[in-house]
Amino acid sequence: MPDTLFISDLHLDPERPAITDLFLDFLGTRAVGSEALYILGDLFEAWIGDDDSGTMNDAVCHGLKVCTEAGTPVFVMHGNRDFLLGAAFAERCGCTLLNDAARIELYSTPTLLMHGDLLCTDDTEYMSFRDMVRDPGWQAALLSKPLDERRHMAQEMRASSREQTSGKAESIMDVNAGAVGRVMTEYHVQRLIHGHTHRPAIHDLEIAGQPAQRIVLGDWYEQGSVLVCSPAGCELQGIATGPVN
Repeated sequence: MPDTLFISDLHLDPERPAITDLFLDFLGTRAVGSEALYILGDLFEAWIGDDDSGTMNDAVCHGLKVCTEAGTPVFVMHGNRDFLLGAAFAERCGCTLLNDAARIELYSTPTLLMHGDLLCTDDTEYMSFRDMVRDPGWQAALLSKPLDERRHMAQEMRASSREQTSGKAESIMDVNAGAVGRVMTEYHVQRLIHGHTHRPAIHDLEIAGQPAQRIVLGDWYEQGSVLVCSPAGCELQGIATGPVN
């Protein structure tokens, strides 16, 4: 029976070619024949503009295009690393860009899809940074710079992010329970799927007096992680190892 797949936080990077190879294999095997593939942010470790056509970017785009042409629609959401993905990327790779948040009907269950960073409201420093880099004026100014300058800026931003993250408590960088409840109530859903925190799990909770679920997708730093959903339910799996315990 066809199923629907959800992944996030691949952080594809030329310095980690094995993960790119794993993803390309996933596109050509596991994703083909599925009803849809949703990539909920941070497909790339960094994306400095749709005009950056490096070898890895071209290979990933080709893999996505082949997958969609084989009949599997691919939906891509911006993450906190690849927020500059644009219409040219989507057209060239055959994908559809999703808003963050996006509400879908998943086998008759209203489901909210998010990258997840919007839920980390306790990290006020990051939320301010997010507001800045998502501003259309800021993005336009950045994209007007030469590619080499953008590459240098991206490296500086990544280094700064690693330094800031190392000094923060783990709890601050996780989702805020109140924010989860508010957004699920706002969108009238009993299921939320997101990434960003790199803490794969299926959490049972209660929203408006009704049973609900928050499903967190895993990252691809060590191995691939995928959420497989069908009319029977959803299961977190590793690409190579099967169900995640």
